[in-house]
Amino acid sequence: MKLLEIAHSRAGDKGNISTLSLIPYEEKNYQLLCEKVSIEKVAAHLKNIANGKIERFELPHISSLLFVCHDALETGVTTSLALDSHGKTLSSALLEMEI
Repeated sequence: MKLLEIAHSRAGDKGNISTLSLIPYEEKNYQLLCEKVSIEKVAAHLKNIANGKIERFELPHISSLLFVCHDALETGVTTSLALDSHGKTLSSALLEMEI
């Protein structure tokens, strides 16, 4: 199944770093996300986008995961000529990942 079937995501940015939240539609699926969505899997899935270190933070009180993707927005929002300089479409890319 694709992540978009059980979760939604939102992207944020700071310089050349993209943050991706991953929030299950139903709280009962939070543990499944914790088990299936590892740093390694996200790195492999976003290998052509996120070129740096990826960090994962578990937020159990709000049943969410947060991924911090370094070197993911080319040179950063204010200096990049990329079509999606803020990386807002990265949340859609993450939701296409199979688990």
